[in-house]
Order: sequence, then structure tokens, then C-alpha cells
Amino acid sequence: MSYDERALIEYVTQQRWYGAKSRGVAHAQVLDSAVLRTQEPQLALALVEVRYETGAHDLYQLLVSHREGEPELNGLTDDPSLARELVSAMRSGLTVQSGEGAVEFHHLEGFAGLGRELGNARTIEAEQSNTSIAFDELILKAFRRLEAGINPELELLRFLSDRAFPNVAALGGWYAYTGGPLNATLGILQAYVPDAQDGWDLALDALADDPELFLARARRLGEVTGELHTALGSEPNDPAFAPETPSDETLGLLTATVDEEIANVFLSLPEGDERIEPIAGRGEEVREQLRLLTHGGTIGKAIRIHGDYHLGQTLWSRHDWTIIDFEGEPARSLAERRRKRSPLRDVAGMLRSFAYASIAAGLLRGADVPDDWEPRAREQFLDGYLATVDQSLLPNGPVGIERLLTVFELEKAVYELRYELDNRPDWVGIPVAAIRRLIESAAPAP
Repeated sequence: MSYDERALIEYVTQQRWYGAKSRGVAHAQVLDSAVLRTQEPQLALALVEVRYETGAHDLYQLLVSHREGEPELNGLTDDPSLARELVSAMRSGLTVQSGEGAVEFHHLEGFAGLGRELGNARTIEAEQSNTSIAFDELILKAFRRLEAGINPELELLRFLSDRAFPNVAALGGWYAYTGGPLNATLGILQAYVPDAQDGWDLALDALADDPELFLARARRLGEVTGELHTALGSEPNDPAFAPETPSDETLGLLTATVDEEIANVFLSLPEGDERIEPIAGRGEEVREQLRLLTHGGTIGKAIRIHGDYHLGQTLWSRHDWTIIDFEGEPARSLAERRRKRSPLRDVAGMLRSFAYASIAAGLLRGADVPDDWEPRAREQFLDGYLATVDQSLLPNGPVGIERLLTVFELEKAVYELRYELDNRPDWVGIPVAAIRRLIESAAPAP
């Protein structure tokens, strides 16, 4: 398969999943390709390398259709019914040879969804960095920016599905590329959660209509999160999942990483900005609190975690929660996303999500949010979490837990501050309030 380079660059850079819109593209080429469907419209898969003017490069998966006499490229979002070919290939365990390697399709034995009739195919519009196509009972996700190695979402879903963990959308199959340029996960197939609402919209709706409604569900979300971490830390014989006791060097690296981020953010704060007045000039105070919080404490165990945990990664359906999107933070490398970390990093992410929901409900929905809603949501979630999680995964005692949780919330809030200054100036007050609270109420070192 060959494409005109200019047309290829134009097509890739216009896609919503293209993640480098601010970079200048110097070159693009197809490294390998395979035809998955020979009848018209043909369906082809291509691995496309995009090189930037800075010298860096990314590798993307293209899934394109072609009809005789049509020179333009058409993707899955233009014709989502072509996703049926990928599902069919998983059903049959197909292997398609390419120029440099092969595209291999797999399914999990006993997954009932593969034996059923596929419904209408529709694109999930909310997806940004990948392409997701939903059928009546299945959802296919094609990963777009590729890195060598197994994608964490496939790895964690296989682990949890093998153990029949009930609060994830069960894995049904996947496809991967093996060969010349790299070995990489290309996509996964899961059960589709019907009549579901994501946790972010659920929280905002509740805050606009009935703030108490979400609080009742926050405890259950904490329980599910605790059960998730317990499951992920339950396999001592699998090196990829076995819990580890972090070394002193690990704790030192954590401290140094957060300290550097704090220093860089506070150096770049605009002067005379009323939005950041509560924390202006307090960078050294924040860093000193960090040193006190991490001095002489333990961090429990390091395990595989969700890695990008917030309300938007949850679904509420049929009176319970489903956790989704186990890829980890998209800005991190695949190796970083597979790294074992304290489960409290996930917990901190969800607590920060409650803070955002309490403010966003007023900004986006005009809700009059009770002042005590966020602390009550935190309390409900933490009560549910601590009642269900395997305590051996956490620091010893409530003071140790609170101390490490504060470190992760501080890390998250400093990241949020940089992001909001660059992208959403009206939301800067959210991380500012969190940083102020965290440095003024941090648990003292023993």
C-alpha cells in the first residue's frame, strides 16, 4: 500500500486522535500495511510514522477503507460498519501477513458476546485519543498512537477478566502487530455497558438536581476502587503484577520528581495575578511541606494501578459502578504507564475529581453547590475504600495513609495548576484552592 506523502500528512493531522497538533510535520511514511478485507470497500491497516521538525517522531495506526475510483482516504469513523471486519477476524483468530510482519487477532474463550449478532455500528464521539466503535453488546477500541509492548489496558483487562472481576467491562478479544518495526497492541474488544452514564456527568447532574444522590453512590465507588486494588495486588507469582515493597530510593525519586515539578510551576507563575494570590510566593513552603510529608514514612506496597483515575473513567449502570479506560495517563510513555505505584495515587486522582465536579457544576450547570459537598464526597469515598482495600497495600496507620495521600494530591494539584494556566484560565482557582488547603492542613510528620 502506498500513499502520496502530502495526502497522508493532511489526513493524519486532521484526525481528532492526532496528538501533536502544535508540532510542525516534516515527513510521513507508511512503515508497513496489511489488507484486512479484499472485497469492496477494502479495509486496510497501515502503520504510519510521522516525523516532526524537532526530530521527534510518533507511530500511528491507520484503518482506512477504499473503493475503486476513490482516491481519498476514508477511516473507520467515516464508515464504522467496517469495524465488523475486525470483530469477525477476532472470532476466527485470523492472522494477516503484512510486508514486514503480521496482524494477529485473538479472542478469549468463553466470551459470550462474540457468539451474538452484531448490532448497528456507531462511533463514540467522546473518544479523543483513540477510535471506539460500539455495537449493541460490544465495543471496539482501536489504539491510534502506538508504542512497542503490550498496552496496559489489554494487560490489566486480561488480568481482571481472568479473575472474573465484576466491575469492569469484560475483555472479549484484541489484535496486535508483530514484526519489523515493533510488536504492539492495536486494539481491544470489550462488553458494552448498556444504559450507562459516566461518573462525571452523573456528579454534575446530581449537584444540579439532588446533591445527596451522588454522595450515596460515592461510598460504593470507594468500595469498588478498594476491591479493584485488592484484585490487582493479589497475584504474588506473576512478576508483572506481584506487589513490591518500594525501596528508599523509590521514595526519594517520588519526592524529587514532585519537588522539581513544584519548583518549575512556581517559577513560571504570572506576577500580580489575583487568581493565584493565595499561593503566590509560597513555592518554598509547598516544597518544605513535601519534604516533611515524605520524611521517615512508608508508602506501603507498589502495585499495578489504573493510572489515570477520575470520574470520567467510571460508568454508573444498573445500580453499580464499572471502571473503564485502563491505558493510564496518555502523556506518559508505555513503560511509565506499566510501572507499579502506590494505589493511593489512584485515590488521590478521584479525590481531585470530586473537587473539580463541585466547581464545574456551578460553572457549567449553574448549580448552587453546598459548601460541604466535596468534603462529604471525600469522606464517603474514603470510608468505602478503606473498608474494602487490602490494608497490606497501604502505609501503616491513618496518619501514614493521610500523609502519602496528601503528597499525591499535592502532585496532582500542581500539575492541574500548570494545565489550567495554559488552557482554562477560568478554572485556575480549583487547583489554587487545593494547594492552599494541602499546605495548610498537611498531616504533621511523627
